[in-house]
Amino acid sequence: MNRIDRLLANYSRQVALPWSTNMAGKQRVWFAVYPPDEERRVRARLPQFEAATLGAGHGWTTVDLTGLLPEWLGAHDYREGIFAEPEYFTVSIEIEDLAVDRVRLACTGEDVTADSVVAVTGLAALFDFMRVSSLIERVEDSVLGRLLIMFPGEYAGHIYRFMAARDGFNYMAVPITSTTSFIDP
Repeated sequence: MNRIDRLLANYSRQVALPWSTNMAGKQRVWFAVYPPDEERRVRARLPQFEAATLGAGHGWTTVDLTGLLPEWLGAHDYREGIFAEPEYFTVSIEIEDLAVDRVRLACTGEDVTADSVVAVTGLAALFDFMRVSSLIERVEDSVLGRLLIMFPGEYAGHIYRFMAARDGFNYMAVPITSTTSFIDP
């Protein structure tokens, strides 16, 4: 079984477990952790993550942040200057604010309930422009069911490292990894 098959199998087991309703927002967050070089394979398998979720009796919504940066740059008043001299471009809090707004909007959509999974994809496109930990902290109060973060990076010793490059952060989310699960039959 390859890494993505194991990740999908571990996710399928996690989503099928009974959900507690009296959890804080930060405990409703799941991180599907996979190596950054598997990003395309994971995205190609998203329909299977959705099928596992629906098969477990839960709703599914996806929010894709891949196009956020190009959309923001394209609408920026000084885009020509940014493109002419990109070395002077500095990260703006606006990018993180837009990501937060998109994820909150998805979490509070009319189809989203306490039995829904909202999957966030496209974080790799925002590497070096925002911190995942900050995004999660800002949206955790909007999570009704579960927030599934498709996380290209590493998880070890309760520490998540985005894109296997940044300093890690400790977060209370449930890690779902591509390693053999301790709940294997």
